Amino acid sequence: MENYTITGRIGEGAHGLVLKAYHNTKGHEVALKKVLLKRIDDGIPTSIIREVKTLQQLKHPYIAELLDAFPTGIDFVMVFEYMPSGLWEMLKDNERSLTALQVKCYTKMLLEGVAYMHANKIMHRDLKPANLLVNSEGILKIADFGLGRLMWEDNTHPYSHQVATRWYRAPELLYGARFYTSAIDMWSVGCIFGEMLNNSPLFPGETDIEQLAIVLRHLGSPTPESWPELSTLPDYNKITFPYHKGLLWEQIVPDAHQEAINLVKQLLVYNSAKRLPAREALHHAYFHCMPFAAKNSPLPKPPQDHRIQLKPKEIDANVKLTTLFKDLLNCTYT
Repeated sequence: MENYTITGRIGEGAHGLVLKAYHNTKGHEVALKKVLLKRIDDGIPTSIIREVKTLQQLKHPYIAELLDAFPTGIDFVMVFEYMPSGLWEMLKDNERSLTALQVKCYTKMLLEGVAYMHANKIMHRDLKPANLLVNSEGILKIADFGLGRLMWEDNTHPYSHQVATRWYRAPELLYGARFYTSAIDMWSVGCIFGEMLNNSPLFPGETDIEQLAIVLRHLGSPTPESWPELSTLPDYNKITFPYHKGLLWEQIVPDAHQEAINLVKQLLVYNSAKRLPAREALHHAYFHCMPFAAKNSPLPKPPQDHRIQLKPKEIDANVKLTTLFKDLLNCTYT
């Protein structure tokens, strides 16, 4: 820890504290994730080992980079690039909603990171706005791999169903599935995309049963045709829900362009085998063109230190766009 000077406190979660710090010799800001080792005799918790191992394997522009990791006293510290903002904070900023361009760009970056992760046989299992951070250049990065798991090729290895934050939890998990695929991450991506389009969560349940009820009310009651494996899931028929016809997608995401609606409904599919994979979602028509209003609009930088201050600040409207966005900005809907 002698290499770092603590300059602020970013947040605190169930597993530890996140601090803002300055690297004394390299001269740049970092984020220190400190996890308390409750029982030193038991060694480093498996969740930390899994996160460190996963991040050592995954090296991608849209995945948070682990710069260092070390024990100190009764804590274990992971060092990351300092990210001044995050998608959760941006969605909570009631004075400034995300623009259509921001939604498109952040969704594309998220899908690029998820496609890379899945190609490397890793499931994240807890994708949500709070785990999607944004650096000072406006680049979104997937963070917090504490629930990350290696995918088994034959899909015969059981996993825990108590994963993913409730609002972003795939319906097969809500029904107690122990055998599942990376499609659970794609359901989360669909929920995040819909939340960006609406500027509010799609399925905000307060309990697992209410969560499932909200999903069924929005998407309609599943049938053997729309969800063949439903009757085989452990918690099927433990509770009976009334029949729901479901809402039109234009009611679920009322202000979205038709191509955005088409993408979100291909992600939020009951049958996980038919849920659009990340690599295919990247080729969706939604990413091929840009609304007229956004044609010449630059991508705003996130407010500085947004994660700490949580106060809206003026955004520089003249920042340079990265190469990633230039092709998107030069096309319009026809």
